[in-house]
Amino acid sequence: MHRIFALALFAAFCLLAQPAKADVAMTFYSHDFGSKFPHAFFTVKGKLDSNGKAVDGSYGFTATSVSPAILMGSVKGAVQTPKPSYIAKSNAHFTVRLSDAEYAKVMAMVGRWQALPGKSYNLGKRNCVHFIMDAISIAGLKLNRQTKYKKKPKSFLNEVMSLNPGLSL
Repeated sequence: MHRIFALALFAAFCLLAQPAKADVAMTFYSHDFGSKFPHAFFTVKGKLDSNGKAVDGSYGFTATSVSPAILMGSVKGAVQTPKPSYIAKSNAHFTVRLSDAEYAKVMAMVGRWQALPGKSYNLGKRNCVHFIMDAISIAGLKLNRQTKYKKKPKSFLNEVMSLNPGLSL
């Protein structure tokens, strides 16, 4: 009896000893196609464990101007911060918790995308779905990099949810 109790106590201690996830929630969104961009983006909100710093941001990658040139090849792209009103009208798909280290990696990834030179947006090779693919990967979720939904943000995020049962807001 004492052995079972000791094993249960040890198991509980091991669970408590796991590295804690920061109190940073990362939520992934899609916005149906139209004249407003980006069509796929994420928000990060909460507080870092290491220093208590508040986190509140939103990031998506898109073409800087809308024209038929988007259909022809690469155009100038940029990381943008969707406004709260745009976020409110978008489809929230799921939320994950990030550790401080994961949050730092996500922000470094955003920085790399912000620093892309020249004509960095390409509808088939580097668009809003590719951007959130990188963030999803950092968050440790399964994803299909060969997805047929690289131009369909809502369908892509639904696919990620099907590959990661239990995801929710």
